Parts: sequence; C-alpha cells; structure tokens
Amino acid sequence: MNQRFTLLAAGILLATSASAAVAASAAAPPLLPLPQSIAPSKGSFRLTGQSVIVVPPGDAGARAAAERLAGLLAVNRGISPAITETQRNGAIRFVRTDGITKEGYRLDVTPRGATITASDDAGLFYGAVTLWQLATSGSDAIPATRIADAPRFRWRGLMLDSARHFQSPEFIKRFIDWMAVHKLNTFHWHLVDDQGWRIEIKKYPKLVEAGAWRTPASAPGAPTLPRTGGYYTQEQIREIVAYAAARHITIVPEIEMPGHALAPIRAYAGLGTGVIPPPGIESDWGVFPYLFNIEDGTFTFLQDVLTEVMALFPSEYIHVGGDEAVKDQWKASPRIQAQMKALGIRDEHALQSWFIQRMEKFLSSKGRRLIGWDEILEGGLAPNATVMSWTGVEGAVAAAKAGHDAVLSPQPVLYLNHRQGGTSAEPPGRGEQVTLRRVYDFDPAPDTLTDDQQRHILGLQANLWTEHMRTEERVAYSAFPRASAVAELGWSAADKRDFDGFVDRLVPQLARLKPMGLEASSSAFAPFATLGPAGGDKATITLANQIGAEIRYTTDGSAPDANSPVYARPLSLVMPTRVRAASFRHGMALPGNLDQTVDAMTIRRRDDTQLKLCTETIALQLEDDAPAEGKRAAFLTDIMNPCWVYEAAPLDGVNEIAVDVGQIPFNFQIGKDIEKIVFRPPATPEGEIEVRIDSCEGERIAVLPLAPAASNPALTTLKAKIAPRSGSHDLCFTYTAKGPSPMWAIDAVQLIPRP
Repeated sequence: MNQRFTLLAAGILLATSASAAVAASAAAPPLLPLPQSIAPSKGSFRLTGQSVIVVPPGDAGARAAAERLAGLLAVNRGISPAITETQRNGAIRFVRTDGITKEGYRLDVTPRGATITASDDAGLFYGAVTLWQLATSGSDAIPATRIADAPRFRWRGLMLDSARHFQSPEFIKRFIDWMAVHKLNTFHWHLVDDQGWRIEIKKYPKLVEAGAWRTPASAPGAPTLPRTGGYYTQEQIREIVAYAAARHITIVPEIEMPGHALAPIRAYAGLGTGVIPPPGIESDWGVFPYLFNIEDGTFTFLQDVLTEVMALFPSEYIHVGGDEAVKDQWKASPRIQAQMKALGIRDEHALQSWFIQRMEKFLSSKGRRLIGWDEILEGGLAPNATVMSWTGVEGAVAAAKAGHDAVLSPQPVLYLNHRQGGTSAEPPGRGEQVTLRRVYDFDPAPDTLTDDQQRHILGLQANLWTEHMRTEERVAYSAFPRASAVAELGWSAADKRDFDGFVDRLVPQLARLKPMGLEASSSAFAPFATLGPAGGDKATITLANQIGAEIRYTTDGSAPDANSPVYARPLSLVMPTRVRAASFRHGMALPGNLDQTVDAMTIRRRDDTQLKLCTETIALQLEDDAPAEGKRAAFLTDIMNPCWVYEAAPLDGVNEIAVDVGQIPFNFQIGKDIEKIVFRPPATPEGEIEVRIDSCEGERIAVLPLAPAASNPALTTLKAKIAPRSGSHDLCFTYTAKGPSPMWAIDAVQLIPRP
C-alpha cells in the first residue's frame, strides 16, 4: 500500500441531490466511509442559511474546521453559515475535549442543533465532513442521531504519479479536496522518475531544465507530437503542502533512488555509471537500466536534494523509491565492482541495501523516517525503514514479522491505473481489470500476522501510475470511485464490510462531489451488452452490469426510467432495433447508460475490448499517437504477443472482412525480454494482417496488406474477401513484421455479409 462498530438501524436511508437521488429504505444515513457507530434518535435539525457555527474562543483548529464546513455547504447547498465564538441556540457547535481517539470524533444531532466533539484538530474536521454529508442527503432537515467514530488505520492514502504525466497545481488541490471528504489522510506524491523531474531544486537547476519536458513517442513516419511536461516551483509546493495540511492530509514526497534515475542522470551525467542515455528514450515506458553510482559526490547530490525536499515537506516520512533497480550497469562497471570489493559488499542486492541504509542514516539524522517500495528488503532492511509493499502483501508481512512498519499497496488490486471495466469506454491503462468490487473486497489485514505484528501495518494506499493518463480528466476517472472503496477499507471496521451497503452510500457521495469538479467513472454501474445473431432478421442482446443491479431498458428510442421493462433474460429482437438501458437501485437510475443499435452489422462487429487476447503477458490498453489534438483510438493488446481472437464469429452469409488498424510506437523498456517478441516474416515491406480460422495455427483465410495504413498515423480500415463458410468459428488475427516497431493494433473487426 485496524475496530469494531455497530450499525444501529434496520435498513439504509438513501437520498442524494436531485441529479442522483436514491430512495429511502429505512433509517441509516448515507455516510462514506461508514462510521463506527450510528444511533438514530427522534426528531431532526433544520440547517439553513440562518444557522450559525459556534467555535471555542481562540481555538484555531475548531475555527478552521468550521470554515471548511461552511465552504463545503456553500458549494453543495448554496448556504454559508456564519461563524461565531458566542453561544447561540439552534447552532452547530464545535467542542474540544480530552479522551477521544486520535482523528476520532463524536457527532450529536438533536432538534436543537448539532455538536461535534473531538480531542484533536483532525477529529473536529472529520466530524465536520460527516455533518456535511448528512446535510447534503436530499433535505435540509438532518435526522437526529449520535455518531461515534474513529479510523481503523492511521495511513489511508493515495499515490499520484506526476512524473510520467504532469498535473497542474490547481488539479492537485482539487484531488486533495476529493481525498479530504473521504477522510483519506496521506497523499504520496511521486515527483520524479525516468520520464520526468517535477520538483524545483534550487541548487541543481538543470534537473527541471533537462528533466521536466519531453516529446511524446510516435510511430515511425508519424508527425512529431508537441512537447509536454512541466514542474512545480518551490513556492507552488509550499502552497499545496499548506492546502493539504489545512485538510489534514500529509504529503509524502518520493525521490527515486538508486533506480528510475534517467532524468537526473540526463541532467548531470556524472551521477550515473558512465553509460550515456540516447536522446528520446525518456518517452519510453517500462524499467530503465540507469542507476546512480556510489561516489561520495552522488550522495552529496542526493543529500542536497533531500535537504531542499525536507524544507518543503514537513512529513514524518520521505519516500526514496528503491524499486525496479536493474543491476546490469552496476555489474558492468569496473569502478563500482572495485568499490564493492573495497567495502566488502558481496553482491549488487547487498549494494542496494548499503545504498538505502546510507540514505536512511541521513534522513534519520534530520528527524525523518525513510519509506520505500518492498525491494528495499533485498540485502537487508535499514534499521528504521518502513516498507511500502507493492509486489503483493508478502513484503509487508516480512517487514511486520521483523518488527518494521509497513503500508499495504499491492498490485494489481490497489493499482488504479488498471482498467475498471471491459468496454471501449475505458481510457488507456493496464489491461487487467480491477473493478470497484475487487478493490472493496481487498483485506488490508494479512491473516498470517499475530496481533502484535498487525500493529506494524500502518494502513493501505492505492496508486495512480500515469503512463497512460495523458489528461487530468483520466486521472480523476481512474481514481474514483475506487478511491472511495479504499477510503472505506482504511477507515471502517472490517466486520461490517458490505458491498451492497457501500454502493448505496457511494451514489450520494459521488453526487456530492460533482459540484466539487469530480467526474467519476460509471464503469461499475453502467450496463454493457453482448450481441449475436438469432437467425433470419433477429438478434439476441444480453445485458449486464458489474454490481448486479436491476437493469431497465427500452426498444423505442426513449430513455429508460423506473417504469421501463426490467431486464430478466437475453432479448430476442427484430433488426434493426435501438436498445437503451440503465441500471437502477431503489427505483432510481444509477450513473452511466447504454445506447446500442442492433442490426445486421453491429451483431457481426467486435471492438478490441470484445476480442480475446491470445495471451496477457503484458496486456495494455494503449492510446493511438494521433491526432495530436482531439479524440484518439485506444487499443487493447499484449505488447509481447499482438494477437487477437474473435470467438465464435458468425460466418454464415459473410464474404468479406474489415479490420480497423492503427500503428503506435513500441516505446517500452523491457530489457532482454524484447528478444521474446517474434513475428512471422512479412511478404511485403510494411507487413500484413493475417486471419486464421479455428486456431492461430489454422488455415489462413485472409491477408490484409498494411501498406495502405503505413502512411496514416490514425485509423485505417483494411478489407479482404473471404471464401463462404458456415457456422461459427474462432478467427485469429496476427500481423507479420520484421520487428516490434511500429506496433500494429486492431481497433475493431467487422464481418460483412453478402448484400
């Protein structure tokens, strides 16, 4: 990337803003994350523009929480209660007391007003967030209730990668706002990597001069794309850190070492092992071989950088990366091998441990704690280091058993750069699906640990790696609502986990966030369709959604509503028919919808997400490199084996096949694994798409030369006649080539029936 609560209510009351309301079913308010205990009472408190907020005299923390509550109410309700230190009737009161758990609070709502009680500033703020949620549940009358609440884990985090793609300071602040109203408290900021250096370091200005900008990769012969990038000035960072602190979010900066060091080595070549990076590779993805050397001057550089970083970030922890440090350049360097011998270091893994321990001593001398990815376990862990376990939970378990603190952040389940669904609506990202349900079902308390060892699990964190998130909109879409599930895992008691209840509380939470600028993904809610022929002029359409919610549909072109037919089984339709569908819960439509034309062509069409990948060694949904501006295609492919199968293709009456293809650069650093990518030899210079029947080694039934597509940087439709066939058959699509670049990808396959 710990306790119990009781829900004292017979059911769930769900109501949201007019745009996304969910009807009431009983008495528990739609709060997310779910509090430890909720005790409903009689009556209600009416919160209006004339209400006031009372804070203790001279209590700056209480006033800050009150101001934040007033600001949130202004965004969602259009009211902004006055703040005073004078006691009033019918008021919202902030009260400071001893004895409440850190970050915990108590919220009492009666017909006379609301009282938020806590021992620390964070607790007052989180109580204010809960009251805001109650006040934005569809009515200005807040049901009387008593809530006692505190978090399960102390580390409840999200990581944002600003190195691969830069996000504006304004977006970072919005992201922090979204985190804060989920009671997430740690923002891990990935500021440097091979592809970019995003933080101004006064002593070393070339870091941003050489490392903050790059030209994106494009396929051979394609137009050069505009330069992209940016960096954060120290003034901007101070402002963002203060903004986060006001919302009780700690920002943990990450400065990668000893690997992922291409950007600083490009700026200052003396930091590396003497291998000069070729120009342009900073636009590649994957794992680069460039490591820092171990000269005293390099450690001076790193300490200088961290000194400036620590002056900007007051966090207890400083993240040093430590992951994916390919040791080849250390092994090949006579200088480093001689230094290892002189130091008595047995191998390169032990050298990395020595490197990290040296940095840990420096950070410890400055009153900070080192945290790194679980590779810092290799060769022995520094005495006071904390492990962030990403390759699974094993690193966290090993650290906890050894008496070290750990944060759970395992891939793929907490890697939010994975696709959320299986349709073409998904933006580019990792090919394996990580659904909302899959995130919610993750258990952040490994059962192999004793109670004492469990105390070393600080919490959990989900990560947003942005190789394929070119825009801020994609970052937001990829983060939420899965980050909402992470928030509940980090805050709420494990024994009350209930996905259906979570969904009921999630829908109004997303409605609250829309006025705050969040356009979240609807992948978990939206219906998706599978089409197929049913003989003659009929077709079948099968509908589903991820969460098993009720689906209502229409076939007359109108938008579905609560009175539309309920989908119960596959539909048999006369073609052509327009099918529109939406998911419903408690009689109200959920976000997302389906609008599908069913005709003789669409039932014989499969886009890349509907084709089956032959293998999934490194499955990615990759964006086309053209056009420079506007919408681009995205291709689901395995970069190690570009091969697709149209399963059970209906070939009756089909005499032609059309394939929409695009070319993209092979910009991946995969080391010697590139030798594993093998193609059939091409018959023409540009190569060909080959179509084989029944298996990928079966009879070749069509060849589509790629020459017409070679000069087109966007999509090209290739066509070929095929001999008549009967029945349904698997069709395998591959292409011939001399090597991996350019990489060809299929956007869609269309079977064309005889006129």
